[in-house]
Amino acid sequence: MSDGVSMERDPAPDAGTPHAGQPPAAQPLTDILLTPPARASRPPAAPAVEAPPAVELTIDGVAVSVPAGTTIHGACRTQGIDTPTLCYAENLTPVNVCRVCVVEVTGSRVLVPACSRTVEAGMEVQTDSERVRTSRKVVLEFLGSSVDVSLAGPAVPDGSIASYMARYGADPSRFGPAAEPAAAGERDAHDAGHHHAPKAVATAATVAQPTKIDNDLYVRDYSKCILCYKCVEACGEDAQNTFAIAVAGRGFDARISTEQAVPLPQSACVYCGNCIGVCPTGALMAKPEYDMRAAGTWDPSVQTVTETICPYCGVGCAVELHVQDDRILKVTSPLDSTVTDGHLCVKGRFGFEFVNERPKA
Repeated sequence: MSDGVSMERDPAPDAGTPHAGQPPAAQPLTDILLTPPARASRPPAAPAVEAPPAVELTIDGVAVSVPAGTTIHGACRTQGIDTPTLCYAENLTPVNVCRVCVVEVTGSRVLVPACSRTVEAGMEVQTDSERVRTSRKVVLEFLGSSVDVSLAGPAVPDGSIASYMARYGADPSRFGPAAEPAAAGERDAHDAGHHHAPKAVATAATVAQPTKIDNDLYVRDYSKCILCYKCVEACGEDAQNTFAIAVAGRGFDARISTEQAVPLPQSACVYCGNCIGVCPTGALMAKPEYDMRAAGTWDPSVQTVTETICPYCGVGCAVELHVQDDRILKVTSPLDSTVTDGHLCVKGRFGFEFVNERPKA
């Protein structure tokens, strides 16, 4: 230049070396395609979940601390308190209809259902007060006087309701002798809310009626139905989303029914059997079990339960095979299975007869 100062051009920067403050050069596409990153040696861990805050309450005079969102029933279980329940199931939404789990909460006007009421800070709960015991006794007496509860239990038809009857001194017979059973289809034809003429001789109204056997997979013995709603929930939003059954009628005429009370094969039922899996009284029962109980050959004490995986598809449903005399009698699924939550499809629950019909050596 004219001032005599020489100006030299800076050397071209190296393409692989970015200047300070500049982002690194993008990796060539060929390197990405030909040399992918190494695969992880194990599945990634689940994201961390913040633990819910603890809630302090008192149960039967004992201070208890449980996570927020826990139900009173769950809090009682942490203390080893056996709260009777018939309509509760871990894999279903609580519907609060059996009312045998009610407890007394200080400040509450009425007894509250332990299966759905969540704990609150400072809550004082009484699970065995005189008021609670009287309520549970009356509910059990009403059930026992109108329904065949010989097989009823909290989760499965095992007859354990008898221990609750004994605990609270329930005597269903004090309401008088049972009324005559209804004829086939009679209860299905009752008008909703209709008041029937009283009988000349006072009797205890019952839901006794003939067993409905209209298919080869399971039977409906509604003389054992306590209207716990478990089958309706399993058939509906909680599991199958088929909505083949619902509660029809009102008052004592309330009953589980298909649409227009049609036979099961003509209804929307897909025979998944999830209603059977949650029924606690034996009102819904697999046909092989029903037949064996009628013949007096059903014996859970000699049965074995084997856990395996359903072979029908790639979902990987966990199943439990109940076997007696070298024959699969029924199939269930564990409630704590992260795949099934205790529910199955028609193949998983009923598609095992090919094993029983294998040729004999």
